[in-house]
Amino acid sequence: MTEYPFFGHIIDNEEVESLDGKRFDTINPWTREKWAEVAEASAADAERAIASARKAFDEGPWPRMGRTERATLIHRLADLMEEHADELARLDSTDMAKPFAQAKHDVARSVWNFRFFADHQRDHVGEVMPMDSGHHTYTEYGPAGVVAAISPWNFPLMMASWKIAPAIAWGNTCIIKPAEDTPASVVMLGRLAIEAGFPPGVLNVLNGFGVPAGSSLTGDPRVDRVTFTGESGTGRIIMTAAAQNLTPVSLELGGKGANIVFEDADIDNAVHWAVEAIFRNAGQVCLAGSRLFVQAGIYEEFLARFKEAAENLVIGEPFAADTQFSCLASEEHYLKVKSYVDTVEEQGGKILTGGLAEDGSWLVRPTIITDLPLTATQYCQEIFGPVVVVNTFETEAEVVHLANDTAYGLNAMLFTENLSRAHRVSSNLKAGTVWVNCFFIRDLRTPFGGVGDSGVGREGGNFSREFFTEPKAVVMQIDRQVRA
Repeated sequence: MTEYPFFGHIIDNEEVESLDGKRFDTINPWTREKWAEVAEASAADAERAIASARKAFDEGPWPRMGRTERATLIHRLADLMEEHADELARLDSTDMAKPFAQAKHDVARSVWNFRFFADHQRDHVGEVMPMDSGHHTYTEYGPAGVVAAISPWNFPLMMASWKIAPAIAWGNTCIIKPAEDTPASVVMLGRLAIEAGFPPGVLNVLNGFGVPAGSSLTGDPRVDRVTFTGESGTGRIIMTAAAQNLTPVSLELGGKGANIVFEDADIDNAVHWAVEAIFRNAGQVCLAGSRLFVQAGIYEEFLARFKEAAENLVIGEPFAADTQFSCLASEEHYLKVKSYVDTVEEQGGKILTGGLAEDGSWLVRPTIITDLPLTATQYCQEIFGPVVVVNTFETEAEVVHLANDTAYGLNAMLFTENLSRAHRVSSNLKAGTVWVNCFFIRDLRTPFGGVGDSGVGREGGNFSREFFTEPKAVVMQIDRQVRA
């Protein structure tokens, strides 16, 4: 009988089985075979995690700890993550077929998230506002309480760290539910938190499915904040559940990012980032530049170079040293992306390059589609795969309208050497982030989130501080002769 690695829940600083002993399999997408077993949470297991986090917040040392002491422990966790970087990356590569070099980059970004927020909360200062009436006011930012965080499968460790780091840095306790397809690296993160010396209940990991594990968290009145990254429909369900308790939510949802290339762009640079924006991580990125608009004067040249670059990507096994592109993360997701590729021609489009592998794998090659009408599903809906639709445009006003003609508004990109145009178009695009002549560059001090179907709220820097704390105004009388 084959012995598989086991990943349990992390509750109260112990790795445990589910109360009913139930497990589920996690699948290696490249081999399409089971590689590990994972504890599957019931509502009773969620109750254990919530009780642990609640007690740790209400009675434990974490929210009462000095900021420097908290920062020291979080940096210790980051140190351990660096020591175990290869192992963490290997878990993500095995769980979702992410090329190993990209998974290593994700670990580095995750470490950065923890270090940034550890320092951000430690070095933060409140505001003092003198008043003319013989009083002055100052602000405090105390922790909000118990945070329920639900992270996606496309960047398993990195997106979990994006939620956990600010939550715990500001003194909250946290329950993270990783995606059921990719739980391994987050469980290991929980193990490292114990090793780093985190008090019991500060970081709990609950494995399982949206129902009952996720729904038990989002609808519980003992949870003070809910943060979620994932599909827009699921975001609506979570927001509805949290609303019953008036629990604040932060939702980073889907995207259908516009990538605009003007005639005066540096074509080499624009082609490089267009490839990164849609084919990195096999297009499984909410920020993907899945709608590509190229100005008419350079359309044919750009398209030829873009096609060549896509076809030159090295496709292969995730752990091969030269692999740049691998298969999709699950059979379910492969079938979804396949349905969009299968219907291109019937909707009037043409596959310029790419398409489905013919070997039975969950591989969709880097796919470029042209000639689709603007009403086609591939153009309007989030595919979340390595599939880009390309259109041409004539004028700046036209392409701004096309870029904004979507229910989503997470991000956009534009490529131009005209400084005035760069500022003008950036201002007019309906998106939470606009990248000019680049993609996926982050400053953790800035707001991150989207508009419309792309989400609610912003996180990052002081925006994370606002969400994960309860800001308080303290008003003091300093002149007793003054009456209101």
